[in-house]
Amino acid sequence: MAAVIIGLAAGIFCNLVANWRAGRSRIDDSLDVFACHGIGGIIGAIAIGLFASAAVNGVNGLLYGNLHQLEVQLLAVAVVAAFAFFGTYAMLKVVDRFSPLRVSPKEEEDGLDISQHGEEAYHLE
Repeated sequence: MAAVIIGLAAGIFCNLVANWRAGRSRIDDSLDVFACHGIGGIIGAIAIGLFASAAVNGVNGLLYGNLHQLEVQLLAVAVVAAFAFFGTYAMLKVVDRFSPLRVSPKEEEDGLDISQHGEEAYHLE
């Protein structure tokens, strides 16, 4: 039953975050990677601290009376989130030194199909 609850919660929250990002945020994540993998992973990690059973993996979660496992999972989520954020930031800074991550405003205005690929993807009349 716990797997069904975790799956439903992850699906609902991932969808809510993806819809929020699309409607209210300027974050450039057209594939909703963070909404799916980031939020889904966070929910899954926290769910381990809630639903873990010693019969399955040797340690109990909060629902079986072990608050410590939930605390461990929350700390792990914070550490991994910080590592992923700062590690990605550092890698993007290095890559940007060798190959710019953004095109110029003029190239963007002209259209990336023309400025980057030298051809027109579609013709507007």
